[in-house]
Amino acid sequence: MIGSLDSTTWQKAMKAAIRDSLQLCQALGIDPNELPISVNGERQFPVFVPLEFLARMKHGDPFDPLLLQVIPRLGEDIASPDFTSDPVGDCNVEMAPGLLHKYEGRVLLIVSGACAVHCRYCFRRHYPYSTAPKSIEHWLPALRYVRNDPSIHEIILSGGDPLTVADPQLSNLVELLDEIPHLTRLRIHTRVPVVIPQRVDTNLCNWLAGSRLAKWVVLHINHAHEIDSAVVEAIHRLKATGTMVLNQSVLLRDVNDDLETLQELCERLVDIGVMPYYLHQLDRVAGASHFEALPSLGLTLMEELAKRLPGYAVPKYVAEIAGEPNKTPVAVSALSHLP
Repeated sequence: MIGSLDSTTWQKAMKAAIRDSLQLCQALGIDPNELPISVNGERQFPVFVPLEFLARMKHGDPFDPLLLQVIPRLGEDIASPDFTSDPVGDCNVEMAPGLLHKYEGRVLLIVSGACAVHCRYCFRRHYPYSTAPKSIEHWLPALRYVRNDPSIHEIILSGGDPLTVADPQLSNLVELLDEIPHLTRLRIHTRVPVVIPQRVDTNLCNWLAGSRLAKWVVLHINHAHEIDSAVVEAIHRLKATGTMVLNQSVLLRDVNDDLETLQELCERLVDIGVMPYYLHQLDRVAGASHFEALPSLGLTLMEELAKRLPGYAVPKYVAEIAGEPNKTPVAVSALSHLP
């Protein structure tokens, strides 16, 4: 099955994804008792792993860094009052259904509640997607809000993952955004080109290239092993549309919280023409405390990265703090305000 992935459409890849932790372990030849698995965590936030992403995991390794991102472990059962359902304050800044206005000059539209992979540390794993708009008709109040505020120059399509929406619907949405004169930039936050790279097909590239807006795609890659030849080709197709491609990562314990791993990731990104944009301190979402690395470690890693890499290859180390007007750079002076 893995050998035929290149010819699988992205829609079929979504349907074929693994949706069970035991099935995931079986596919990798791993005894689930080696992890072990959180039944409660999986019940609350189901497993969803496309075969394309599975193919990059090391067979027989229960500590593979890609596997650890997507399999529910007992750490999800640890309750902490500091880890909440809405750690970045999304629900307090919703100005229209699915439209978040958190920062000056830009808004974020929740386009879909679906993702092409379920990352266990996702800060929106508890977001009320059932109430989010899912069609042009339901997006109209958000579009009216943007049209009526000339201070908004950028719209971010997010989710979930916006690229799980079919191209005709996305194309229609972008055409409506193009008609708002004060909008100048379109940003798309997505993990789909990484986990299902064939999603970057002709249809997607056509509507992306056809927009008058300056286009930015922000990928989410945490480890160099996530990047294979198909991902590189997808990135090249995105760039050929005139789109700038950035990457943001999350500092994750046992996944990428060491110097060699982060250096390899940053160098791999710039070598394929992707700028490392942000390294996020983990958002303290309920069920993800076992992923948290201390900010003091993150600062040490960033200092060492700066010694080894050119400036353009070093991401900004930031935290998102609910209620703040911007991402907060993590610095020694800020440690007293961070976990």
